[in-house]
Amino acid sequence: MQEMRIGLISDTHGIFRSQARELLLDCDHIIHAGDVNDPETLEEIRRIAPTTVVRGNMDMGSWASELKDVERVEIGGFSIVVVHNLQHLDLTELEADVVVHGHTHQYKEERRGKMLVINPGSAGPRRFTLPITMAIMTLGEGITVQKFVLKNKP
Repeated sequence: MQEMRIGLISDTHGIFRSQARELLLDCDHIIHAGDVNDPETLEEIRRIAPTTVVRGNMDMGSWASELKDVERVEIGGFSIVVVHNLQHLDLTELEADVVVHGHTHQYKEERRGKMLVINPGSAGPRRFTLPITMAIMTLGEGITVQKFVLKNKP
């Protein structure tokens, strides 16, 4: 099986950092877990690779009406569910290999049974003292995730 690189990004809030752009350039697919905040940022991300994106609580206006609250995508034989706020899913009833979410602005990666639940954190404006983060997930014989802490400059 050929490995696939999936860029995981969330809570950009209208900022698409050059460091995030560079990391996503080598990706086969990008998942944005909501709070894009503007159509220009979304279009810039979509120009890099096929993109799955969900609507976050700050995604408003006519441009965001095309976005769903929850998306399911199959990539490289893996089932991935994307939602902005994890509280909007019942994980006990969900069958998926990976759940990607955002909203909290905090990086978190945990196993819940066989399911990987990951929040890539916020790649947008710094919030409080939280680091600015995103991740690259590699799908192959298994699933590996590499976290990236971004510099505090666009």
